Amino acid sequence: MKVAVCDYGAGNVRSVLAAFARLDADVSIAESPDAVATADLAVLPGVGSAASAMAALRERGLDDVLRERVARGRPTLGICLGLQLALERSDEDGGVEGLGLLPGRAVRLREGRVPRIGWARVEPGGETYYFAQESSQRRGTTASSASSSTPRRAAPPARGS
Repeated sequence: MKVAVCDYGAGNVRSVLAAFARLDADVSIAESPDAVATADLAVLPGVGSAASAMAALRERGLDDVLRERVARGRPTLGICLGLQLALERSDEDGGVEGLGLLPGRAVRLREGRVPRIGWARVEPGGETYYFAQESSQRRGTTASSASSSTPRRAAPPARGS
């Protein structure tokens, strides 16, 4: 399977490349519309700013080719920020027009329990844990995160990695 990981200048590209390589996929970074168009699977990775990611996708011409892929029913995967960008709009960065691959809008959680992802010291004792939660997208007009936070004790990543 030929997998094209869309490059928008940020994100978890190395992690996504490693995951697909581990699955024995023919995976590469896609910086051109042709690379995205000809792949069996296009992946829009996560992590970063919605506004700068959309600007970089437009600058590289990857926004239009992603829309064309989805319109033709070609497999396309959004991961984290990539799924957020697949929606029509995001409230991040003061409001950003998304790719419109899926109906809906990503909104900031303002009430209830807000999920936590990342390393944090837990008191008492000061031990470091990694917190993660599952995410979901609401049908219709909003995308949100559902909390199911489970602390996992592990060593934090080394600085610079």
